[in-house]
Amino acid sequence: MSTVKETVEVDVPVRTAYNQWTQFEEFPNFMEGVEEVRQIDDRHNHWTTKIGGVQREFDTEIVDQLPDERITWRTTSGDTQQKGMVRFQRLDETHTRVELVMDVEASGAAEKTADMTGMIDRRVKGDMRRFKEFIEHQGGESGGWRGRIKPG
Repeated sequence: MSTVKETVEVDVPVRTAYNQWTQFEEFPNFMEGVEEVRQIDDRHNHWTTKIGGVQREFDTEIVDQLPDERITWRTTSGDTQQKGMVRFQRLDETHTRVELVMDVEASGAAEKTADMTGMIDRRVKGDMRRFKEFIEHQGGESGGWRGRIKPG
């Protein structure tokens, strides 16, 4: 299992950055290789990705969510095994640090090659850079979910 970590500072308030991240179905707008995220309910999402020509589908469960602070998830079924957390840190009224940490298990030959060559790490760095561009140029979040999910 590989751990990928990336941090980006965005020029928006913490509430705006957090609210946008809760709009999971918007992820294809800034995450390379993510074709679709369908939100099933408050805790569960179904993902369709295509990386290196290989399409994968998997389900995730949010296991901990605290508004303006963090979202933690894990896969529950499908072709991909991962878990991760995104944290939001208020720097001042209009700036936020967003940190993403993911543990990814490379499942197929394409994923193992991508992991060994650093492609997964580069992709996550690019996704975070694109999130920064997306949220800053959008002029605000496209929605937000302010509910709390406690680890169970």
